[in-house]
Amino acid sequence: MDFQRFFLLLIFSFSVFLLWEGWQRSQHPETQSAPAQAPAASAPPVAAAVSASRPGSTEIQTQQKREAGQKITVKTDLLVAEISTVGGDLRRLEFTQHYDALDKSKPFALLQEQKAHTYIAQTGLLGDGLPTHHSIFAAEASEYRLEKGKDSVEVRLSAIDVKGAKISKIFVFRRGSYLIEVGYEIENISPTSLTPSAYFQLVRDSTPPEGGSQFVPTYTGPAVYTEQEKFQKVDFSDIDKGKANYPQRADNGWIGMLQHYFVAAWLPKEKSQREYYTKHLENGIYSAGVILPVTAINSGQSVRVSTSLYAGPAQITLDKIAPGLGLTVDYGWFTIIANPLFWLLTYLQGWVHNWGVAIILLTILIKLAFFPLSAASYRSMGKMRVVAPKLEKIKQQYGDDRERLHKAMMELYKAEKINPLGGCLPVVIQIPVFIALYWSILASVEMRYAPFFGWITDLSAADPYYVLPLIMGASMIIQTKLNPTPPDPLQARLMQIMPIVFSVVFFFFPAGLVLYSIVNNVLSILQQWYITRGLEAEAKGAAKA
Repeated sequence: MDFQRFFLLLIFSFSVFLLWEGWQRSQHPETQSAPAQAPAASAPPVAAAVSASRPGSTEIQTQQKREAGQKITVKTDLLVAEISTVGGDLRRLEFTQHYDALDKSKPFALLQEQKAHTYIAQTGLLGDGLPTHHSIFAAEASEYRLEKGKDSVEVRLSAIDVKGAKISKIFVFRRGSYLIEVGYEIENISPTSLTPSAYFQLVRDSTPPEGGSQFVPTYTGPAVYTEQEKFQKVDFSDIDKGKANYPQRADNGWIGMLQHYFVAAWLPKEKSQREYYTKHLENGIYSAGVILPVTAINSGQSVRVSTSLYAGPAQITLDKIAPGLGLTVDYGWFTIIANPLFWLLTYLQGWVHNWGVAIILLTILIKLAFFPLSAASYRSMGKMRVVAPKLEKIKQQYGDDRERLHKAMMELYKAEKINPLGGCLPVVIQIPVFIALYWSILASVEMRYAPFFGWITDLSAADPYYVLPLIMGASMIIQTKLNPTPPDPLQARLMQIMPIVFSVVFFFFPAGLVLYSIVNNVLSILQQWYITRGLEAEAKGAAKA
């Protein structure tokens, strides 16, 4: 079996799988229907640490009203936020350092509320007469700005028409940070004690973000992390079917919403009891949140309960903020390989200040690392090319007698000291590296709008003019010419078609991955040509002797 055919078959299968999955999604999108009642699994019981008298996730109002309210704008060095006086919801969040997927002149908005798309952060208190995300708040100002020389800006909202308590909702934004502290100050002015709970949730529809490729799908939906069960995705479809399986009670971890390149997650303080929940609300809108119990508040006492919201780019360095948060950068099954590859790629980029050049340098380093294995593969293939005329004679001699033909070929391989499978193992080892690099380029926000040169202004997107895929196809044709011609006419025809098929497949791949493939092919051609030329010279010398 020719290792080049083996390599092409595996990569082709991987590519076709991606295209088939994308085509299925585009042709048969999942239809979401709002159930009359949330499934039992979507409304978990109250955490053990919360007494029976405390409200749980079943008490959170599911109806989502589009009440306008007054807009409160907050501007920092990284964020532009809009808070509504209805519920104190965080209804829009723009990133000044990241740009819109369809229009680079506009800042990227992670949280937003439109007719066709809903993605907001809501919080509230559970208890008789306490404010929820439908309650009305009053603000001291309509605009807040992080002033020069200041490290943070605080936004304080006061709940209106609350009996028995004075309640303020507080947002704290900090310089150079995507972390937002959200909490409540509760003062009990009633004659009896209060035992409330606070909930913090993200509300989103199931629509994937704009600008993504239908043929290279990425995950959109909730995720939960705990020390016991680690990182778990919770598909929207599983919530609908009542099959969502994740830890509902814990004293650690976080819950969030993931989409390509970005994440929003509630990060309660470690070693504090909490209850995680997911729900299908209505009209294809879902919530994922956490409930935090509040200690009993006696008459005349005040308590503050708060948590942090991370809303920003997904990066593997997020583990410094919260355990497991870096796993929101999803490298798939090959994370153990993708992480060091991306670390090395980041190091090279810091040296050359160009992600495309860094990919080229990384490809060269990978090629050098696999040089001994590749050399053995190419020597095996070169020997196959040298004995190709003898194989053709054997084929003509035995015709359609497959058994005798195979036996004669094995005898020839033995006489020439050729292992027909000698080239397979090195390629099998390299395939996980190829796939790991594929996911590194696809999932890393650093590649978003990363330019190379000329028309390649975004290495995470496909080449708009298909120049790189065509170059890659040409390099594959050259590689095919250097390979021995398969004795089977069908295989020979397949080898001629494969470069064309791969060029079309790579039309939809990120330009960074195509660039890696081109450089890898060029280096392989040079190495293969050099080794084959040496073997042919040895064969000619042996023939003269």
